[in-house]
Order: sequence, then structure tokens, then C-alpha cells
Amino acid sequence: MSRVSSNPIRVPSNVEVRITEHDINIKGPLGFLNFSIANDLALDMSDSILRIKVKAGSQQANAISGTTRAIVANMVHGVSIGFEKKLQLVGVGYKAQADVNKLNLTLGFSHPVNFEIPSGIKIETPTQTEIIIKGIDKQKVGQVAADIRAYRKPEPYKGKGIRYSDEVIILKETKKK
Repeated sequence: MSRVSSNPIRVPSNVEVRITEHDINIKGPLGFLNFSIANDLALDMSDSILRIKVKAGSQQANAISGTTRAIVANMVHGVSIGFEKKLQLVGVGYKAQADVNKLNLTLGFSHPVNFEIPSGIKIETPTQTEIIIKGIDKQKVGQVAADIRAYRKPEPYKGKGIRYSDEVIILKETKKK
């Protein structure tokens, strides 16, 4: 069995877990998530500790058990605390403004970029050059951040573009004559 899947998942008291034969439903103060579990795996809940068990010792079951444990742990964290990613806009005239269901970006193109905010995601712009993406689904938060960053990736000479707040861009030296 995978070393990752053998670690127990602690479930906070404000999170409700419902396990069926092939699904797990997790409900917390921030929302509700569900996940389909492979046939080779079983979930065991006792004393607010969730464990992943492998029914059959196949290589496929061992491989998917660690992934399932990580996904379920992220679901528990998401419905209780939530996830967030921070983006920074670096460049002259680069601005962002969040509306109810759109993010308006000015990124040096001849036209403004309007990004549709998917359901389950909340986007805030505390300043014009800072974007905070929040949600309960880790995969969705990361995908939205990657989609926004893809409009203008940081370039290696001046560092202009959209970057993660903890990202370090190593600048190249320009060509010499």
C-alpha cells in the first residue's frame, strides 16, 4: 500500500462526512463536495479519523490509493478552511478589476480582457495589481489561477506579466553588441 494513503485524515468537528459504497460526500461551513471512489478502495471512518483501505492488492489499487487520500484530504481542508491563490500584475498600466461574475483585465493588449468567473470561485482585487482567487475545490482554484496567468505570462527580460505572488522570475541579461 502507498505510504501516502496510510496516513490518516483528521476530520474537524464542524465537517460532516457521509460515505456510501462508491462515493464520499463532505459538507462543511464553506460548502459541499463529493468524490467517486474506485471499486478497489474502501473508506473507514472512526473517531473523526478517516482512513483509506485497499480491498485488492493490485498495482492499480495501490497507485490510486495515495491519490484518493490526497484528494479527500484536500476536500476536507477545502470545506473547512478553503483555498486561495494570489496573483500579481507587474507592468506599466496592467490593471485588474473584479465584478460580480467577470474579471476585467488590462494587460497591454489593444482590447481589455474579460474573464468569466466560474461557479464556486470568488475573485477579489484588493488593489489594481493584485488578484486573490478563493474557493473550496483546490483543483478548480489552481486551474482558474493558471487560466488567468496564461493571458500574459511573465517574460524573462523585464519580468512583466501575471505571476503568482510567491513566484520568482529569474531575469535574463539582454543581448550585447
